[in-house]
Amino acid sequence: MRFDIPWVFLIPYLFVLGATIGSFLNVCVYRLPKHEHLFAQLRGIWSPPSHCPRCGRRLWLRDNIPVFGWLRLLGRCRFCRTRISPRYPLIEAANGLLFVVMFLSEVPTRSYARMEDSCVFSVLGPHAEGQSWLFSPSMVCFWRWLYHMVLVESLVVASLIDFDRRIIPDGATLPAMAVGVFGSLVGCVYIIPVWFQDAGMVHTLVDVTGSRFAPWLTGPPVPQWIALHPHWHGLAVSLAGLVVGGGSVWIVRILGQWVLKREAMGFGDVILMATIGSFLGWQPTLIVFFLAPLCALIVVAAFWIFRRDREIPYGPYLSLAALVVILGWKDIWPRTERFFSLGLFVPAMAIVMCALLVLTLFITQWTKRLLGIPDYVPDDEWDIWESGDQLFHFSGGSGPSDGWKRTQWPGVGAGRGSLFEQRWRNGSSR
Repeated sequence: MRFDIPWVFLIPYLFVLGATIGSFLNVCVYRLPKHEHLFAQLRGIWSPPSHCPRCGRRLWLRDNIPVFGWLRLLGRCRFCRTRISPRYPLIEAANGLLFVVMFLSEVPTRSYARMEDSCVFSVLGPHAEGQSWLFSPSMVCFWRWLYHMVLVESLVVASLIDFDRRIIPDGATLPAMAVGVFGSLVGCVYIIPVWFQDAGMVHTLVDVTGSRFAPWLTGPPVPQWIALHPHWHGLAVSLAGLVVGGGSVWIVRILGQWVLKREAMGFGDVILMATIGSFLGWQPTLIVFFLAPLCALIVVAAFWIFRRDREIPYGPYLSLAALVVILGWKDIWPRTERFFSLGLFVPAMAIVMCALLVLTLFITQWTKRLLGIPDYVPDDEWDIWESGDQLFHFSGGSGPSDGWKRTQWPGVGAGRGSLFEQRWRNGSSR
């Protein structure tokens, strides 16, 4: 099957498809954070039907047309004239453009196009020559685009919710993670095999470290079982990416909490990174992990000028880094391939990098203390007993039940992993 469809037909079709799905993403962003448990979140997407949050009237079908429905109503509810945020049509239009860009980047659309024209092509990646039309080169690129779009749409929902509420609900990530794991059984949607090594570099390292490691490091550049069992290999790529992606953020979370005496990253970021790993594999996911801080640097610096917020949502920058890795794979991979071709030396280098992370955190803490900067300024007012609290206490206030402490929206504590601590401090078990 070929995709050399004239652009005058292809681009509008992809845009409309993406905008329509973008309308569904708006529903997910609005409804998923309203529920705490996964199944309640998923059920809340479909029930009740779309309606005005003010007057409760059910929206007409033609009012739900992406972008044009909002324009037709001039941004107002048909019944009560409540203002509808322009964010909804902007997300729909942006998602339509995202569909177009991803498709044109991943799926070769020129006549007699090759797999090498795909933005995620790699010499070590899957090849489809000589197979059935269902897994021809063009169709392999199509399946991989479809597979990656599930990830990208999940990242859009997770990022928007994280920006709004500083949480990432399970409903935004776990269903996509299931698609990433089970979809990998197709066997041709991975980018890089789960294991490979550069024989020349490995032999050099064996000469340096000693011959005792030779039996563990010698072997073919790519194991033969990868070609013999493509479906099981696809599953291995997904599971390895899931473990490495979630584990890398989990380690940072633990080490940061140990050194900084506070939560460094939310558990939602762990699940989000595991979801990214289940689609991309462990090597691209590690690149995402190190690229995300660079993506966040400029934005955080700009926000610091206008709003000095000590905590930032990290999920959007993980998502942005994943999108950059997919679209820029041909430029990124040649600069990182030598590191991942070191075989068993890669885990050893990961341990060294963790040790350097701990050392860097300790140096940062020591520098802050030297400059007189407090290690941690609590965000929750109940963590500080001020003079006003003391006076109120002696005037007859008996504690949290009298309302002398202001409570936060529960989603903030859930995103930080401290919801039950907040409930305990607030004198509530609900």
